[in-house]
Order: sequence, then structure tokens, then C-alpha cells
Amino acid sequence: MTAADRPPARAVQRTSLFPPQHGAWAFLGLPLALGFLVGDPSWAWLPLAWAWIAAYPASYFVLSYVRARRPERFRRPLATWTALFVPAGLAAVTLRPWLLWVAVVYLASFVVNLAYARRNRERDLANDAVFVAQCAGMVVVTGLVGDDPDTWSPGALLDAVPGEAWLLALVCAAVLLGSTLHVKSLLRERRDPRFARASKVFAVGCLLGSPALAVAWCLPAGWLLVPPFAVLAGRALRRDWSGMRPGTIGMVELGGFVAVLLFAGMAVAAA
Repeated sequence: MTAADRPPARAVQRTSLFPPQHGAWAFLGLPLALGFLVGDPSWAWLPLAWAWIAAYPASYFVLSYVRARRPERFRRPLATWTALFVPAGLAAVTLRPWLLWVAVVYLASFVVNLAYARRNRERDLANDAVFVAQCAGMVVVTGLVGDDPDTWSPGALLDAVPGEAWLLALVCAAVLLGSTLHVKSLLRERRDPRFARASKVFAVGCLLGSPALAVAWCLPAGWLLVPPFAVLAGRALRRDWSGMRPGTIGMVELGGFVAVLLFAGMAVAAA
């Protein structure tokens, strides 16, 4: 057989360096931004933010590698993001050695993600809730990295967390979990009416509970935490989303995140 007679070689498809979950980047950015509000500015935030952002695609490709039939497809993106994560993570730990405790906690939670990935159930709501918890925890971690408590004791570290950081972590968790339910109800689980009901009930429940956040924060500045939940409830209660493209839905969610950040910033400034 001559070269001309041979069938054309099949093009090798290269796996993208970026996870296809575009909305996850906003999930990574919101807790960092909220943490910046409650911590003192620090150069240590730079390697922390770098490591946090790089950790998501690195972990995504670890999970993809674990559950793939052809795991070699994910070696290049996994190696790329690991190479970006490791130096930033080492720099952050060098500046704040107590971050080793944080690493232990996050590794333990990642074991849960691995368990879901091995069963090809990484889209389960429970697994999404673990990711939301990981993101919300970064509000506290970011604030502490700025304040830099001079201690290795886990108990002392927790005592050093200001009340505002815990409240903003709770706000972050509520916003991200509500966004997860809402987007699932419109896209992946749009044929399951239970998700639409859960999204609406959760959004209204957060709105009704937000005055408690205001009281816990400190009146009157705490009332600034209520309006963004009203915005998110209005979004969840909208009836007709037909014809709305995923990109447009994502922009609506991003707008809600920006509203949360703006009102939280005003609350911090007014406190």
C-alpha cells in the first residue's frame, strides 16, 4: 500500500487546558473578594489567590483522570495546573505556616470529591455542596491571611476570626448554594420540577432569614446585607426562562454575585 492509498490519520484531539465549567470561576472569585473585605491588606494574598485559583482546575483534572477510561488525555492539563499551583501554595505556606492546617482540611474534603468522581456522580447535589463549603471557607481563610495571627494552634486561629468573616462566609455559602440550585433547575435538571421548587424555596428562605444576618452583623449597617438576597430571590422567582442561553444565565448569576459583593462592601465600610 502506497502512502496515497493509506486512510488519513485520525486527528488527535487534545484536551483543553481549562475545565468546561465556566461558572466555577465566579464561585472562586466571590469568596476571595469577600475575604479581602474583612482582612488587612497583605502581600500574602497574592500567592494565596494564585494557589486558590489554580487549585480548582488542578483538582478538576485529578477527578477527570480518576474516572476516565483514557486518563492519558488529562496528563497535560493536570501537569500544567499542578505546576502553577505548587509554587504558589508553597509561597503561601512559607508566609503563613498555619495554612498547613487549612491544607489538611481541604484535602480531607477533596477525598469526598474523589469518592463521588470514582462513582461518576460528581454532579450530585451533595458533592456540589462540598464545593460550596470549600469556597465559603475561603472567606475566613483569606481574612485570616490578611490579619496574620501569630499562632499555630487551631483553636487560637478560630478565635482570631472576626465575626464579620463568619457572617460573610455564611452569606457566601447561601449565595453559592442558591446559585447551584437555580442553574441546575434551568439546565441539567430542567425536567425535574423538584429543583425549580427547591431553588425558589431556598431563595425566599434566604431573603426571610437575611434580617437575622443584619442583627448579627450590627445594625444599621447590617441591613445592607438584605438587598442582595432580595435580588437573588427575584431572579429565582422569575417564571419564564425559556430561550435563555447558558451564557446569559451565567451573566445573570454573575450580576447577582456582584450585587452581593457591593452591598457587603458597603456593610463593612459602614460598620
